[in-house]
Amino acid sequence: MLIKWRQIMKQADTNSIRYPAVVDEKLSKLAQLFKRSKKELFSQMVDYFYRSKKDPEDWGDEALKKELSSGISRILSFIRQQEKDFLLPVFTDAGTLKTSATRHTEFLEAIARLLLEETEKTKAMMERNAKVLSGIKFLVSRQADKETLKQRFSELLEYYIAQREEMGWMKTTVKKEELVEHVRQSLKNL
Repeated sequence: MLIKWRQIMKQADTNSIRYPAVVDEKLSKLAQLFKRSKKELFSQMVDYFYRSKKDPEDWGDEALKKELSSGISRILSFIRQQEKDFLLPVFTDAGTLKTSATRHTEFLEAIARLLLEETEKTKAMMERNAKVLSGIKFLVSRQADKETLKQRFSELLEYYIAQREEMGWMKTTVKKEELVEHVRQSLKNL
């Protein structure tokens, strides 16, 4: 087993790839940038391409990423523009509507208070009117009683006059008529 390990180590250290000097310069710059050795950077690049199954020659993959990124950016900018064009005015209008609704509510509450006050005043007026009507009814009934009393007194007077004439109490007709007329007028003035 030790022999196999030595062979693997020997292979790891002895395999070499020949590449142009320009590529070596780029590899050296990358190694310095990432603070790794060229060998370690090369191994990591091979692992990356092995795991991702990407072909370094396939520039379409990067172009697709850029296209997707720019598409997403366009979609986001469209959404932001829609927010500015539609949502912000809606929110502004909603605020205005809320303010108007608050004012309307205050006005309606004021009207309701006034209506309650007027209802109380109307109730008081109706109670006074009811009292006045009952007073008028009382006066009308008293007036009817007075009319009945006048009618009975008139009948009594007429009976008296008729009876007096039968007895022949006064002889002068003019005096009789004056007396009768005076009594009738007094009766009407009651």
